[in-house]
Amino acid sequence: MCASQAAARGRSVALLDHTNQIGRKILISGGGRCNFTNIHAQPNSFVSQNPHFCKSALSRFTPSDFIDLVKKYRIPFHEKKLGQLFCDGSAENIVQMLISECKNAGAEFHLDCRINNIESGKHSPDNIDEGYFEVQTSRGTYECASLIIATGGLSIPQIGATGFGYDVARQFGLKIIPTTPALDGFNFSNADLKQFADLAGVSVDTKTSCNEANFRENILFTHTGLSGPAILQASLYWQKGNPVQIDLLPEFDATQWLSNLKNSGNRMDTKNVVADKLPKRLAERICQLQRIDQSKIFQLNEKELNELGQSLNNFQIYPAGTVGYRKAEVTRGGVDTGELSSKTMEAKKVKGLYFIGEVVDVTGQLGGFNFQWAWASGFAAGQYC
Repeated sequence: MCASQAAARGRSVALLDHTNQIGRKILISGGGRCNFTNIHAQPNSFVSQNPHFCKSALSRFTPSDFIDLVKKYRIPFHEKKLGQLFCDGSAENIVQMLISECKNAGAEFHLDCRINNIESGKHSPDNIDEGYFEVQTSRGTYECASLIIATGGLSIPQIGATGFGYDVARQFGLKIIPTTPALDGFNFSNADLKQFADLAGVSVDTKTSCNEANFRENILFTHTGLSGPAILQASLYWQKGNPVQIDLLPEFDATQWLSNLKNSGNRMDTKNVVADKLPKRLAERICQLQRIDQSKIFQLNEKELNELGQSLNNFQIYPAGTVGYRKAEVTRGGVDTGELSSKTMEAKKVKGLYFIGEVVDVTGQLGGFNFQWAWASGFAAGQYC
């Protein structure tokens, strides 16, 4: 996005990639169909030390702007849910669209290009008011007035992700907000692992909350912890030691429901009553943990009813951690937004140096938001670099 915009302004642009394939993260996204934006993308969909930083770029290149580009290339797409837009066909359509935009504008791609060293400080022979960089690579040395770092974060290292962008920021004295895996599953604590590992495969529609953020989507029990859309969303807001609250019956007050059944004289086994609303294995496990799995609903006293209701509306875990970068969809943290111009994405104290996309401390929720930040921040930098 940045390369095409800069080239369209008449800049001479070379796009360097250390891998041999363009857009690998795009290609694997959305199950291979690329969730390329979200029509509801707003600044409050993003996490950052400075929640206002993303407003400028997002307002200047909106989801509608990217949708217009997709339509220009006649790529069929659909809304899956919650504003998430996917290609009808392959994510390859989006990659080819972006490549075409670059090539039509005159930007060049240089693949299998390993960056060995970056030097700066010399003056451009043409314009001493611009920045000046020498980028020494496995394919020779490139000289440029503007250097844009669009290298992403640490997530999914198996497709080539590295901490290179953070290293460049540190080289030039820019502060880094500590990075963590995000949009990731959780690993159970040892105690929870013993209680829930055998529920692997159980999926439930929930309202999941963490640090005042809440999401109404499914969770999935795995052999080692919890996953599913609601869990991935919660991981963006989670800090070590925080609980994750899960309302397993978000449609109603479980205590009141159980009390009504008891007062009506219902003689069903309690575990079967709960299994009317939840998957059987999960219902049985919750009743076992409450030590009422052999009781009928009419036999429960008020304390037992309240505790069971609480366990259904406020099922709570304290994760041992997230699964890690190999599974995380994005990296939270990154180049401190205080170091950058929100208008141009240029480093305030290093003329000609820009950081865009995931390498910056702006991380979106699950569902196309991080791609929209990539397009918007790339567009912003492309107008000025």
